[in-house]
Amino acid sequence: MTTTERTTPSVTADERTMLEGWLDFHRHTLAMKCAGLDDAQLRTASVPPSELTLLGLVRHMAEVERSWFRRVLADDNAGPIYYSDEDRDGEFHLDESDTWQEAHATWQAEIAVARSNAARFALDDTGDGRNRHTGEAVSLRWIYTHMIEEYARHNGHADLIRERIDGATGD
Repeated sequence: MTTTERTTPSVTADERTMLEGWLDFHRHTLAMKCAGLDDAQLRTASVPPSELTLLGLVRHMAEVERSWFRRVLADDNAGPIYYSDEDRDGEFHLDESDTWQEAHATWQAEIAVARSNAARFALDDTGDGRNRHTGEAVSLRWIYTHMIEEYARHNGHADLIRERIDGATGD
């Protein structure tokens, strides 16, 4: 398991630095929620009948990073990693062969591509792709804001799952 350092964003930074800082803060928060657990614990579902697990959340966030920063921002036709037309929630459907090592590496690779793609755009620039739900062009500012919201929501789920696994609570 990799350790992670989480830094609270500056309260006086410019807008882009602040948005990137909060996104990284939430990325690190999810990693912290997974720290110190083995693969079996990371595959432990929250409460029946939910299939929501920490490993599933990490896989989901790899898909979300890929969708917004590759498909929408860069108009990259990158296919899905874990889901399919037959299993639209495939990232959450785990078995014994699914590991933290693979999921974490995939998630970190998607974050690296996200950072690289975002660096090519100004906050007000719209991506080359389109929002699959609305068909609209989306600004990098909107993507950053949405990603912060997406991570924050799922980090709340991660808090509850982690507490169920071993009683650990915290930021």
